[in-house]
Amino acid sequence: MKEVVKKLTRYERARIVGARALQISMGAPTLIESNTTDPIDMALEELKKGVIPITIKRRGTPR
Repeated sequence: MKEVVKKLTRYERARIVGARALQISMGAPTLIESNTTDPIDMALEELKKGVIPITIKRRGTPR
């Protein structure tokens, strides 16, 4: 059974925002309308709205 965790760690959040900001800066279309031109701010807004199509695969911790 898969465990679904909705809260991201700060490292996961930084990785997702960084990856999405790089995509935007390289010319990828934005997924929301934004007043800013900074790719990092755009990526943060997309993350807050939950529209970034990036998933996280976490390793299981040994017991």
